[in-house]
Amino acid sequence: MTNPQPAPAPQMVRLLEITLNGCDVAKDAAEAVAEGITTPGKHVSTIVRKHEEQLDTYDRVINEEVTLAIAGVSERDARELLACLKFIIELERIGDLLLNIANRLDTVASRMEEADVRDLIRMATIVAEMLANVRQAFSVRDIPIALEVLKQDAELDRLRNLVFIRHIERPSSEPRQEGFHIVFMAQGLERAGDHAKNLAEEICHLVSGRSVRHILREFDRPVEQVYLERMKKNKLNKV
Repeated sequence: MTNPQPAPAPQMVRLLEITLNGCDVAKDAAEAVAEGITTPGKHVSTIVRKHEEQLDTYDRVINEEVTLAIAGVSERDARELLACLKFIIELERIGDLLLNIANRLDTVASRMEEADVRDLIRMATIVAEMLANVRQAFSVRDIPIALEVLKQDAELDRLRNLVFIRHIERPSSEPRQEGFHIVFMAQGLERAGDHAKNLAEEICHLVSGRSVRHILREFDRPVEQVYLERMKKNKLNKV
């Protein structure tokens, strides 16, 4: 009979809760950016700035409390604390990127072409969906949900490339004053997705202790093969 895991300390519970709240705040910021693209003139930067300031507050709290709490805890709890620290660093960077994008939106949102509006809305929506999946995966320690974030990141890369092709490879005879801002926003959303992907990879490592590459190899195999290999391994362990 296995011994039950000890209940997490109140401070650990608090830090995990703040980390999950940080995921929600970053997701809300991405959704605000998507809405700002949809509704020009909304001055989305004011909304996103509040979310970014909240993430800054979470960053300070987690940094201070992890530093105080990590001495003397078990190896398992230390991994949890370090995961919280890594999470808030990535989330704070996402907040910075989204605020920069929101500031640019206040300037150019009303003058963007339909194709740019469509692709940027989709990109911001994907970032929000990635962060929602990251939160859920971290909350229940679910590797398949974390791996879904990696797939979403590939779609972000594709959309970013479409925007780049329209603007960077546009003939010089068709200059656009807004082109620089649009390219920068697409790049910023793609980078925000990269940070969300980093969080998904951190979840995979936290749960399994293995790299994402190793996990992907296992998930790419047929379920029957994985099951038979695990059965064989269990039999060997009993010998």
